[in-house]
Amino acid sequence: MAPAQDGSVGHRPYVMYPDPRLRAVAEPVEAVTDEVHAIWDEMMRAMYLMPGIGLAAPQLGIGLRLAVVDCSDAKNQPVRFANPEIVSVSEKTLANQEGSPNLPGLFDKVVRPAEAEIRYLDHNGTEVTRAFEGIWAISIQHQIDHLDGKLFIDRLSPMRRQRLLGKHRKATRKKARP
Repeated sequence: MAPAQDGSVGHRPYVMYPDPRLRAVAEPVEAVTDEVHAIWDEMMRAMYLMPGIGLAAPQLGIGLRLAVVDCSDAKNQPVRFANPEIVSVSEKTLANQEGSPNLPGLFDKVVRPAEAEIRYLDHNGTEVTRAFEGIWAISIQHQIDHLDGKLFIDRLSPMRRQRLLGKHRKATRKKARP
């Protein structure tokens, strides 16, 4: 791994769409171990360097049900999730611009429940059920989609998805030319 700007070890590269690892369902974590903590640390470096508000392990090619989210203004309140699952969601929705480092430069509005109750193992390995709202709820739902092999483009209408993927193909072809 390359060093980060602050001298710490960076992170492994983002997996680029259409890599099949992005469509695989991630494997559950049996326990929160030192290895899991090291992966979370790497994921947080990647998330903050992006800069972003959430990241799921499969985005870095790690097929485990791990995610990190930090929607705080100061970027100092990360929540680490192992095996997150949605317990309930609100009927109230929120439209938010979403994107992914796996599809660089592509963004579109996605409508999701504005509140979500999530059950997960926290950084201590303790099972927690916690309610999230607003951008926090949106971000963790986005990460759970990644853990289930789904991308934000899957939540778009077929026409909007094709438009974005067309832009992606065009940008990829431009990069491939010398």
